Amino acid sequence: MQLISLANKKGELNNLSFREAMGLPEDYINLNIHDLSKEFNLIQKLDEKSLINVIESLNEPLKKRYAAGLMLNLLGDTRICTLDPQMVTIPSNHIYIGLDKEDVPRIVEQYNETGIIEEWIEKETPKIKVDVKTFKISKYPITNMEFKDFINDQYGEETPSSWEFGRYPIEKGNHPVYTITPETAENYAHWLSKKTGRKFRLPTEYEWEYAAGGADQLEFPWGNEFLENKCNTVEAGILDSTPVGIFPDGSSPFGVLDMAGNIEEYVADNYQPYSKGSIVEDDLLKKAGSYRVARGGSFTRLKDLARCKRRHGKFPSDLYVMGFRLAEDI
Repeated sequence: MQLISLANKKGELNNLSFREAMGLPEDYINLNIHDLSKEFNLIQKLDEKSLINVIESLNEPLKKRYAAGLMLNLLGDTRICTLDPQMVTIPSNHIYIGLDKEDVPRIVEQYNETGIIEEWIEKETPKIKVDVKTFKISKYPITNMEFKDFINDQYGEETPSSWEFGRYPIEKGNHPVYTITPETAENYAHWLSKKTGRKFRLPTEYEWEYAAGGADQLEFPWGNEFLENKCNTVEAGILDSTPVGIFPDGSSPFGVLDMAGNIEEYVADNYQPYSKGSIVEDDLLKKAGSYRVARGGSFTRLKDLARCKRRHGKFPSDLYVMGFRLAEDI
């Protein structure tokens, strides 16, 4: 899919229409995933275990993995268990977080066609060294299926605005839940902790970045070069959420999935500068005031936002699809 460069719209993304901000043309877009009939014919007789094998295969094409994820959802996705989510252990380490200030112009130039400006990237500076204790992080973002169980048990909790007319999207049960507040994400973690006797919470910024990019500070979970077939950003040409885990070759060094693309993920921290850094009064801070940091990019955002170091948050617009994943104390 050919995107329109935003190089001449630097810093103006929040003043553009959704399609303009995504680099999309204004007319009909014929996406590669519009016809999955061949893929469904290939997998229609597969059982749940075989569908999971397709989803997790590094050798199957995206369309087949996508179709397998959709079918698995309708059969019942056994990868997802609300009261016992799959967690990945992240070992303790003394690691670097963030970006050297002298690298900011290089990053802006490298992603010039996305319309970013230096002040958005300056929030990643300076590069600092921090201690991270051993913790666990959920292999996938929290899904609609899991969130439905939460709402059913906690009547009165926020219904995601992405659930049109307040209806649970049964056809997207194994897609990440999105368009909720950080407070609701924290309520979910408290609820699950109470239900299970475990210690769930949102990951800190440091934990999230380490789990995504590893000790080598990778630019993206899979490496230092953006590859559109490894995550669900606008460049992938899907323009919708996808079943969790269908980009296995986009895994982080620890085996955590969907840390780039699909949905943006709230962390535990409100925005503040890193140690010895300066506060960046960008358009988000001026509009929202104090805001919760989000990480990871989404299906509505371009590749620059999928960088492991990128710090952002929810601008008051439906273009921002905000979800979360859990951390767990050991």
